[in-house]
Amino acid sequence: MRMTQHAEPAVTTPPAPGPKETDGRTAQRPLALRLLARPEVGVFLGAVAVYVFFLIAAPPVRDGSSMANILYQSSTIGIMALPVALLMIGGEFDLSSGVAVITSALTASMLAYELTLNVWVGVIAALVVSLAIGFLNGWLVVKTGLPSFLITLGTFLILQGVNLAVTKLVTGNVATDDISDMDGFSGAKKIFASSFEVGGVQIKITIVYWLVFAALATWVLLRTKYGNWIFAVGGNKESARAVGVPVTFTKISLFMLVGFGAWFVGMHNLFSFNTVQSGEGVGQELIYISAAVIGGCLLTGGAGSAIGPVFGAFMFGMVQQGIVYAGWNPDWFKAFLGVMLLGAVLINLWVSRTATRR
Repeated sequence: MRMTQHAEPAVTTPPAPGPKETDGRTAQRPLALRLLARPEVGVFLGAVAVYVFFLIAAPPVRDGSSMANILYQSSTIGIMALPVALLMIGGEFDLSSGVAVITSALTASMLAYELTLNVWVGVIAALVVSLAIGFLNGWLVVKTGLPSFLITLGTFLILQGVNLAVTKLVTGNVATDDISDMDGFSGAKKIFASSFEVGGVQIKITIVYWLVFAALATWVLLRTKYGNWIFAVGGNKESARAVGVPVTFTKISLFMLVGFGAWFVGMHNLFSFNTVQSGEGVGQELIYISAAVIGGCLLTGGAGSAIGPVFGAFMFGMVQQGIVYAGWNPDWFKAFLGVMLLGAVLINLWVSRTATRR
Protein backbone atom coordinates (compact mmCIF):
# COMPACT_ATOMS: atom_id res chain seq x y z
CA MET A 1 0.00 0.00 0.00
CA ARG A 2 1.53 3.28 -1.12
CA MET A 3 1.32 6.25 1.16
CA THR A 4 0.67 9.53 -0.57
CA GLN A 5 2.02 12.60 1.17
CA HIS A 6 0.38 15.87 0.39
CA ALA A 7 2.62 18.95 0.73
CA GLU A 8 1.08 21.81 2.61
CA PRO A 9 1.08 25.12 0.71
CA ALA A 10 3.97 27.33 1.77
CA VAL A 11 3.00 30.35 3.76
CA THR A 12 4.99 33.41 2.82
CA THR A 13 5.61 35.66 5.77
CA PRO A 14 6.35 39.27 4.83
CA PRO A 15 9.68 40.49 6.17
CA ALA A 16 9.62 42.64 9.23
CA PRO A 17 9.59 46.30 8.35
CA GLY A 18 12.94 47.94 8.67
CA PRO A 19 14.70 51.10 7.65
CA LYS A 20 14.44 51.88 3.99
CA GLU A 21 17.61 51.59 2.02
CA THR A 22 18.71 54.88 0.59
CA ASP A 23 21.71 55.95 -1.36
CA GLY A 24 23.77 59.06 -0.83
CA ARG A 25 21.58 61.08 -3.16
CA THR A 26 18.36 60.54 -1.23
CA ALA A 27 19.66 60.34 2.33
CA GLN A 28 18.31 63.04 4.58
CA ARG A 29 20.68 64.57 7.07
CA PRO A 30 19.46 65.15 10.62
CA LEU A 31 17.74 68.46 11.30
CA ALA A 32 20.57 69.56 13.61
CA LEU A 33 23.14 69.17 10.86
CA ARG A 34 20.95 70.99 8.38
CA LEU A 35 20.64 73.87 10.83
CA LEU A 36 24.39 73.90 11.39
CA ALA A 37 24.84 74.27 7.64
CA ARG A 38 23.27 77.72 7.89
CA PRO A 39 26.10 80.30 8.12
CA GLU A 40 24.30 82.47 10.68
CA VAL A 41 23.62 79.76 13.27
CA GLY A 42 27.10 79.81 14.79
CA VAL A 43 27.19 83.60 15.19
CA PHE A 44 23.67 83.59 16.66
CA LEU A 45 24.80 81.20 19.37
CA GLY A 46 27.90 83.32 19.91
CA ALA A 47 25.82 86.50 20.20
CA VAL A 48 23.58 84.85 22.79
CA ALA A 49 26.65 83.76 24.77
CA VAL A 50 28.18 87.26 24.71
CA TYR A 51 24.87 88.81 25.72
CA VAL A 52 24.41 86.45 28.67
CA PHE A 53 28.02 86.99 29.73
CA PHE A 54 27.64 90.76 29.96
CA LEU A 55 24.23 90.47 31.59
CA ILE A 56 26.06 88.74 34.42
CA ALA A 57 29.33 90.69 34.35
CA ALA A 58 27.86 94.16 33.78
CA PRO A 59 24.53 94.74 35.64
CA PRO A 60 23.92 98.15 33.92
CA VAL A 61 23.40 96.24 30.65
CA ARG A 62 20.04 95.08 32.02
CA ASP A 63 18.70 98.64 31.87
CA GLY A 64 16.60 99.54 28.82
CA SER A 65 18.56 102.69 28.02
CA SER A 66 21.82 100.75 28.14
CA MET A 67 20.50 98.16 25.71
CA ALA A 68 19.29 100.95 23.41
CA ASN A 69 22.81 102.37 23.43
CA ILE A 70 24.27 98.95 22.65
CA LEU A 71 21.87 98.53 19.74
CA TYR A 72 22.78 102.00 18.48
CA GLN A 73 26.50 101.18 18.49
CA SER A 74 25.71 97.91 16.74
CA SER A 75 23.61 99.65 14.09
CA THR A 76 26.38 102.06 13.06
CA ILE A 77 28.60 99.03 12.46
CA GLY A 78 25.85 96.84 11.04
CA ILE A 79 24.65 99.26 8.36
CA MET A 80 28.10 99.17 6.78
CA ALA A 81 28.71 95.49 7.53
CA LEU A 82 25.74 94.54 5.33
CA PRO A 83 27.05 95.83 1.96
CA VAL A 84 30.56 94.72 2.94
CA ALA A 85 29.15 91.22 3.54
CA LEU A 86 27.40 91.19 0.16
CA LEU A 87 30.65 92.25 -1.48
CA MET A 88 32.50 89.44 0.32
CA ILE A 89 29.90 86.90 -0.81
CA GLY A 90 30.63 88.22 -4.30
CA GLY A 91 34.29 87.34 -3.75
CA GLU A 92 35.80 90.79 -3.13
CA PHE A 93 37.04 93.09 -0.32
CA ASP A 94 36.90 96.84 0.25
CA LEU A 95 39.57 98.17 2.58
CA SER A 96 38.55 101.77 1.84
CA SER A 97 35.09 101.49 3.40
CA GLY A 98 36.10 103.03 6.73
CA VAL A 99 37.70 106.21 5.40
CA ALA A 100 35.03 106.42 2.66
CA VAL A 101 32.49 107.12 5.42
CA ILE A 102 34.51 110.17 6.49
CA THR A 103 35.07 111.26 2.89
CA SER A 104 31.31 111.32 2.40
CA ALA A 105 30.69 113.38 5.53
CA LEU A 106 33.52 115.80 4.73
CA THR A 107 32.22 116.34 1.19
CA ALA A 108 28.71 117.20 2.35
CA SER A 109 29.87 119.43 5.19
CA MET A 110 32.57 121.47 3.44
CA LEU A 111 30.67 121.90 0.18
CA ALA A 112 27.55 123.21 1.92
CA TYR A 113 29.42 125.41 4.39
CA GLU A 114 32.05 126.93 2.13
CA LEU A 115 29.58 127.73 -0.68
CA THR A 116 26.76 128.70 1.72
CA LEU A 117 24.36 126.18 0.20
CA ASN A 118 21.44 124.24 1.57
CA VAL A 119 22.88 121.19 3.30
CA TRP A 120 20.84 118.93 1.02
CA VAL A 121 23.05 120.02 -1.88
CA GLY A 122 26.02 118.73 0.07
CA VAL A 123 24.16 115.50 0.91
CA ILE A 124 23.42 114.80 -2.76
CA ALA A 125 26.97 115.70 -3.81
CA ALA A 126 28.33 113.35 -1.15
CA LEU A 127 26.15 110.53 -2.53
CA VAL A 128 27.54 111.10 -6.02
CA VAL A 129 31.11 111.08 -4.69
CA SER A 130 30.55 107.90 -2.65
CA LEU A 131 29.01 106.04 -5.57
CA ALA A 132 31.83 107.24 -7.82
CA ILE A 133 34.44 105.86 -5.41
CA GLY A 134 32.63 102.53 -5.36
CA PHE A 135 32.37 102.51 -9.15
CA LEU A 136 36.08 103.28 -9.51
CA ASN A 137 37.05 100.48 -7.15
CA GLY A 138 34.84 97.98 -8.95
CA TRP A 139 35.88 99.09 -12.43
CA LEU A 140 39.59 98.82 -11.58
CA VAL A 141 39.14 95.37 -10.05
CA VAL A 142 37.24 94.07 -13.07
CA LYS A 143 39.37 95.70 -15.78
CA THR A 144 42.83 95.07 -14.29
CA GLY A 145 42.21 91.66 -12.76
CA LEU A 146 44.20 92.74 -9.71
CA PRO A 147 43.05 91.54 -6.28
CA SER A 148 40.52 93.88 -4.70
CA PHE A 149 42.74 93.88 -1.61
CA LEU A 150 45.42 95.81 -3.51
CA ILE A 151 43.04 98.12 -5.38
CA THR A 152 41.10 99.18 -2.29
CA LEU A 153 44.26 99.43 -0.19
CA GLY A 154 45.41 102.07 -2.65
CA THR A 155 42.02 103.80 -2.44
CA PHE A 156 42.23 103.68 1.34
CA LEU A 157 45.58 105.48 1.36
CA ILE A 158 44.43 108.05 -1.20
CA LEU A 159 41.24 108.88 0.69
CA GLN A 160 43.04 109.03 4.03
CA GLY A 161 45.51 111.57 2.66
CA VAL A 162 42.88 113.58 0.78
CA ASN A 163 40.61 113.75 3.82
CA LEU A 164 43.34 115.31 5.96
CA ALA A 165 44.98 117.50 3.32
CA VAL A 166 41.82 118.99 1.80
CA THR A 167 40.21 119.63 5.18
CA LYS A 168 43.28 121.53 6.39
CA LEU A 169 43.50 123.41 3.11
CA VAL A 170 39.84 124.49 3.12
CA THR A 171 39.13 125.01 6.82
CA GLY A 172 42.62 125.55 8.22
CA ASN A 173 41.85 122.83 10.76
CA VAL A 174 41.55 119.05 10.99
CA ALA A 175 37.77 119.26 11.51
CA THR A 176 34.95 120.86 9.56
CA ASP A 177 32.90 123.82 10.79
CA ASP A 178 29.60 123.44 12.62
CA ILE A 179 26.71 123.37 10.14
CA SER A 180 23.83 123.08 12.63
CA ASP A 181 22.50 126.58 11.81
CA MET A 182 22.40 126.11 8.04
CA ASP A 183 19.33 125.71 5.84
CA GLY A 184 18.09 122.15 5.57
CA PHE A 185 20.00 120.89 8.60
CA SER A 186 16.96 120.10 10.76
CA GLY A 187 15.24 118.18 7.98
CA ALA A 188 18.35 116.14 7.21
CA LYS A 189 18.89 115.44 10.90
CA LYS A 190 15.37 114.00 11.18
CA ILE A 191 16.13 111.53 8.41
CA PHE A 192 19.69 110.52 9.27
CA ALA A 193 20.14 111.11 13.00
CA SER A 194 16.80 111.43 14.78
CA SER A 195 15.49 109.38 17.68
CA PHE A 196 12.10 108.40 19.08
CA GLU A 197 10.85 107.20 22.43
CA VAL A 198 9.59 103.70 23.21
CA GLY A 199 8.59 102.94 26.78
CA GLY A 200 10.57 105.86 28.12
CA VAL A 201 13.73 104.79 26.22
CA GLN A 202 15.24 106.84 23.40
CA ILE A 203 15.74 104.74 20.26
CA LYS A 204 18.04 105.99 17.50
CA ILE A 205 16.63 105.88 13.99
CA THR A 206 19.72 104.02 12.74
CA ILE A 207 18.50 100.90 14.57
CA VAL A 208 15.38 100.90 12.40
CA TYR A 209 17.40 101.49 9.22
CA TRP A 210 19.76 98.68 10.20
CA LEU A 211 16.97 96.12 10.55
CA VAL A 212 15.18 97.31 7.39
CA PHE A 213 18.39 97.12 5.35
CA ALA A 214 19.07 93.63 6.75
CA ALA A 215 15.60 92.43 5.74
CA LEU A 216 16.02 93.95 2.28
CA ALA A 217 19.47 92.40 1.80
CA THR A 218 18.14 88.99 2.88
CA TRP A 219 15.29 89.25 0.38
CA VAL A 220 17.70 90.24 -2.39
CA LEU A 221 20.05 87.34 -1.66
CA LEU A 222 17.40 84.65 -1.35
CA ARG A 223 14.57 85.76 -3.62
CA THR A 224 16.02 87.66 -6.57
CA LYS A 225 18.06 86.96 -9.67
CA TYR A 226 20.62 89.52 -8.51
CA GLY A 227 21.15 87.49 -5.33
CA ASN A 228 21.89 84.42 -7.43
CA TRP A 229 24.39 86.46 -9.41
CA ILE A 230 26.18 87.49 -6.20
CA PHE A 231 26.62 83.89 -5.09
CA ALA A 232 27.62 82.82 -8.59
CA VAL A 233 30.37 85.41 -9.14
CA GLY A 234 31.71 84.76 -5.65
CA GLY A 235 31.85 81.01 -6.21
CA ASN A 236 33.45 80.98 -9.66
CA LYS A 237 33.22 84.04 -11.86
CA GLU A 238 34.31 82.24 -15.03
CA SER A 239 31.62 79.59 -14.64
CA ALA A 240 29.13 82.35 -13.82
CA ARG A 241 30.09 84.26 -16.96
CA ALA A 242 29.74 81.08 -19.02
CA VAL A 243 26.08 80.68 -17.98
CA GLY A 244 25.22 84.30 -18.72
CA VAL A 245 25.75 86.05 -15.37
CA PRO A 246 26.77 89.72 -15.90
CA VAL A 247 29.96 89.49 -13.84
CA THR A 248 31.18 93.02 -14.55
CA PHE A 249 27.87 94.63 -13.63
CA THR A 250 27.50 92.52 -10.48
CA LYS A 251 30.93 93.26 -9.09
CA ILE A 252 30.86 96.98 -9.87
CA SER A 253 27.37 97.33 -8.42
CA LEU A 254 28.48 95.59 -5.21
CA PHE A 255 31.32 98.09 -4.77
CA MET A 256 28.86 100.91 -5.41
CA LEU A 257 26.57 99.40 -2.78
CA VAL A 258 29.43 99.72 -0.29
CA GLY A 259 29.74 103.33 -1.41
CA PHE A 260 26.05 103.85 -0.67
CA GLY A 261 26.51 102.42 2.81
CA ALA A 262 29.49 104.70 3.40
CA TRP A 263 27.40 107.69 2.34
CA PHE A 264 24.54 106.76 4.64
CA VAL A 265 26.73 106.24 7.71
CA GLY A 266 28.69 109.39 6.85
CA MET A 267 25.48 111.42 6.79
CA HIS A 268 24.49 109.99 10.14
CA ASN A 269 27.84 110.98 11.64
CA LEU A 270 27.63 114.47 10.20
CA PHE A 271 24.11 115.23 11.40
CA SER A 272 24.68 113.59 14.77
CA PHE A 273 27.73 115.68 15.69
CA ASN A 274 27.37 118.69 13.32
CA THR A 275 31.07 118.46 12.45
CA VAL A 276 33.52 115.84 11.17
CA GLN A 277 37.06 114.95 12.24
CA SER A 278 39.04 114.33 9.06
CA GLY A 279 41.37 111.74 10.60
CA GLU A 280 38.63 109.34 11.69
CA GLY A 281 37.54 106.17 9.96
CA VAL A 282 40.93 104.46 9.89
CA GLY A 283 40.54 100.90 11.16
CA GLN A 284 36.76 100.82 10.84
CA GLU A 285 37.02 98.80 7.64
CA LEU A 286 38.51 95.93 9.64
CA ILE A 287 35.55 96.02 12.02
CA TYR A 288 33.09 95.91 9.12
CA ILE A 289 34.93 92.99 7.52
CA SER A 290 35.25 91.21 10.87
CA ALA A 291 31.51 91.55 11.52
CA ALA A 292 30.85 89.95 8.12
CA VAL A 293 33.35 87.14 8.75
CA ILE A 294 31.97 86.50 12.23
CA GLY A 295 28.54 86.45 10.57
CA GLY A 296 29.54 83.49 8.41
CA CYS A 297 30.79 85.11 5.19
CA LEU A 298 33.69 83.12 3.80
CA LEU A 299 36.89 84.93 2.88
CA THR A 300 36.93 82.97 -0.38
CA GLY A 301 33.48 84.23 -1.41
CA GLY A 302 30.42 82.39 -2.64
CA ALA A 303 28.86 81.78 0.79
CA GLY A 304 27.28 83.82 3.55
CA SER A 305 24.09 85.60 4.50
CA ALA A 306 22.78 89.03 5.45
CA ILE A 307 21.43 87.88 8.82
CA GLY A 308 24.80 86.65 10.08
CA PRO A 309 26.47 90.09 9.92
CA VAL A 310 23.54 91.49 11.94
CA PHE A 311 24.48 89.21 14.82
CA GLY A 312 28.17 89.91 14.19
CA ALA A 313 27.59 93.66 14.49
CA PHE A 314 25.52 93.09 17.63
CA MET A 315 28.42 91.19 19.19
CA PHE A 316 30.74 94.10 18.45
CA GLY A 317 28.35 96.64 19.93
CA MET A 318 27.73 94.39 22.93
CA VAL A 319 31.44 94.00 23.66
CA GLN A 320 32.24 97.66 23.00
CA GLN A 321 29.63 98.96 25.41
CA GLY A 322 29.66 95.98 27.75
CA ILE A 323 33.29 96.62 28.64
CA VAL A 324 32.41 100.19 29.59
CA TYR A 325 29.37 99.16 31.64
CA ALA A 326 31.46 96.52 33.41
CA GLY A 327 33.99 99.19 34.41
CA TRP A 328 36.88 97.49 32.65
CA ASN A 329 39.75 99.13 30.80
CA PRO A 330 38.41 99.93 27.28
CA ASP A 331 41.84 99.10 25.87
CA TRP A 332 40.74 95.46 26.10
CA PHE A 333 38.13 96.05 23.37
CA LYS A 334 40.41 95.18 20.46
CA ALA A 335 41.66 92.11 22.31
CA PHE A 336 38.07 90.93 22.70
CA LEU A 337 37.44 91.55 19.02
CA GLY A 338 40.48 89.48 18.09
CA VAL A 339 39.30 86.60 20.26
CA MET A 340 35.80 86.85 18.77
CA LEU A 341 37.17 86.85 15.22
CA LEU A 342 39.42 83.83 15.75
CA GLY A 343 36.65 82.02 17.59
CA ALA A 344 34.18 82.72 14.81
CA VAL A 345 36.56 81.46 12.12
CA LEU A 346 37.18 78.24 14.05
CA ILE A 347 33.46 77.76 14.74
CA ASN A 348 32.59 78.35 11.07
CA LEU A 349 35.23 75.80 10.07
CA TRP A 350 33.86 73.25 12.53
CA VAL A 351 30.27 73.93 11.48
CA SER A 352 31.04 73.53 7.78
CA ARG A 353 32.88 70.25 8.37
CA THR A 354 30.17 68.91 10.67
CA ALA A 355 27.40 69.89 8.31
CA THR A 356 29.00 68.14 5.33
CA ARG A 357 29.92 64.99 7.25
CA ARG A 358 27.50 62.08 6.75
